[in-house]
Amino acid sequence: MASPNDMPSAMDKEQIFGMAEKEMEYRVELFNKLTQSCFNKCVDKRYKESELNMGENSCIDRCVSKYWHVTNLVGQLLGSGRPPM
Repeated sequence: MASPNDMPSAMDKEQIFGMAEKEMEYRVELFNKLTQSCFNKCVDKRYKESELNMGENSCIDRCVSKYWHVTNLVGQLLGSGRPPM
C-alpha cells in the first residue's frame, strides 16, 4: 500500500502536466510539419483526381517513413549527447 509520502505534491503534478502539455504540442507540431512536407513533395499542385494515385501514395509512404526515421535518429543523437556523424 502506498504511503502518503509516495503521493506527488501539487508542484509535481503541475510539472508533470506541463511536461505532458509540451510533449503534446511537440507531437502536434511534428505531425503538422510531416504532413506539410510530404504533401508538398508528393502531391501534384493541380489536382486531377479526388483520390491519391498509386505514385502519390507510394511517395507519401516513403516520405513519412524517412521523416520518422530521421526524427528518431536525431532524437537519439540529442539524447545521447554524441556529436553528429
